[in-house]
Amino acid sequence: MAQKPSIPKGTRDFNPVEVAKRNYIFDTIKTQFETFGFQPIETPSFENSSTLMGKYGDEGDRLIFKILNSGDYLSKVDNSLYDTKDSNKITSSISEKALRYDLTVPFARYVVQHQNEIDFPFKRYQIQPVWRADRPQKGRFREFYQCDADVVGSNSLWQEVEFVQLYDAVFTALSLDGVTIKINNRKILSGIAEVIGAQDKLIDFTVALDKLDKIGEEKVKEEMLSKGIPQIGIEKLQPLFRLTGNFGTQITELKSILNSSENGKKGIEELEFINTAISTLQLKTATLQLDVTLARGLNYYTGAIFEVAAPEGVNMGSIGGGGRYDDLTGIFGLNDMSGVGISFGLDRIALVLEDLQLFPETITNTVKVLFINFGEAEAMASMKAIAQLRDEGVSAELFPDNKKAIKQFNYANKRNIPYVVLLGESEMNAGTYTLKNMATGNQEQLSLAELLNALK
Repeated sequence: MAQKPSIPKGTRDFNPVEVAKRNYIFDTIKTQFETFGFQPIETPSFENSSTLMGKYGDEGDRLIFKILNSGDYLSKVDNSLYDTKDSNKITSSISEKALRYDLTVPFARYVVQHQNEIDFPFKRYQIQPVWRADRPQKGRFREFYQCDADVVGSNSLWQEVEFVQLYDAVFTALSLDGVTIKINNRKILSGIAEVIGAQDKLIDFTVALDKLDKIGEEKVKEEMLSKGIPQIGIEKLQPLFRLTGNFGTQITELKSILNSSENGKKGIEELEFINTAISTLQLKTATLQLDVTLARGLNYYTGAIFEVAAPEGVNMGSIGGGGRYDDLTGIFGLNDMSGVGISFGLDRIALVLEDLQLFPETITNTVKVLFINFGEAEAMASMKAIAQLRDEGVSAELFPDNKKAIKQFNYANKRNIPYVVLLGESEMNAGTYTLKNMATGNQEQLSLAELLNALK
């Protein structure tokens, strides 16, 4: 007995309805990307391991899918190395390529490799799948799409302002009102670490602070103490744990906390610029909110940090994120190339739209009219009419087999095809077509020209 087929954990099949819904999100995001002046690029699904490894920290390296070399890859492994049974040491001998982990590092590689062909500042967008050997759970998959937009070659904060507007434009176009665009700045986090005497523990400090809304103030303090952050420094953080209010109120409090840190004050200036611009320009449906605990991607973010939260009441992690990185291309030898970018979490956005029933019903209507098959002569006449309908942009098809009419009608219902055409012997003799509305049951006799007008 044949084994029942399956797919790897963390991957999914998509049926026609699901693909139509995903394409609706893709098309909406792509339209806004291009409206904002971004140009499309694509990079290979796999890169040289040297391009990816060491760019995401130890945790990221662990989650990269490695590709085995072709042929008898084990024959090239030194016996003494093989005898160690150390997979980390052996991997470099048997795997030279890996599936891309994200789109940002491949983009940095692309910029460096094609720098003489690019006009800077370069605004690019990229919509492609990525792979991570993560533990699958709701909203987290091993294969998923990223929808990225980045600008490299400009230090201007107007780019950050545009990205806030871009988030707002996309989610407004998707009718996803009430999203919150959270913003912070790496310089503020560095300034806080400086003030509390934890400059050498910046990562430990921010990782703990990032958990404030998940584990609470006391647990965060305990974690900081366990990482060697001094008690006196943690006491200086007390105003931070109570930081509430609007953007302006929080900025005022931060100025008090960071008055001795030049780096921190620079971060505040950058946030004030972005907030003032957005307040003047105004957003359509989203809200910009300062969140000093936000520290995503600290390894390469150097300025503004973004994260987008779904509307209140929706149980979902972030549906977008990004930030400023001053020298990402430096890892490939091209220094002083500042960039800033954001990403949309397609799969999570799809789940949110599904939960809130925000997908338009029309996006799943792939065929507008089905011709009933009454036999060879009728099928030929139907195909002639179908060809003319398709020429005019009307999606139409013929049921391929001459089966009982009830089975053909049931097929149309299951496919959610809104109209059916009956072209039997009597209609052929009269030169007419019977058009049936599947929702109302109404039927009318029409000429081909009238049929075309009715369906268009």
